[in-house]
Amino acid sequence: MQEITSVEQYVTAIRGDEPVVMLFSADWCPDCRYLDTFIDEVAEAHQSEYAFYHVDSEQFPELCQTYDVMGIPSFLAYQKGKVVGRFVNRNRKTRREVEGFLEQVEANVERA
Repeated sequence: MQEITSVEQYVTAIRGDEPVVMLFSADWCPDCRYLDTFIDEVAEAHQSEYAFYHVDSEQFPELCQTYDVMGIPSFLAYQKGKVVGRFVNRNRKTRREVEGFLEQVEANVERA
């Protein structure tokens, strides 16, 4: 999973032809730390389908505000600048829920 280090990097990533998944989280968030126990495995299992990025919500509050991320951990998926999936709330996410979200995203992306 790649770390977002600038707003410009975020904007460039979401505008690409290939679908991307953005994970918004923070170090202080216990539910985010729970996600850490399996998210790398999920990202690796789906690396041929999506590029995965991590957004530190403390470092980039403007991204949270701009993209209506009101709770963490949360996921946004994009392709060609359009949102193709949202899993945004402040609740703990299970591996099954994250996998289900990715299945929903797959139904919304364009494949060549």
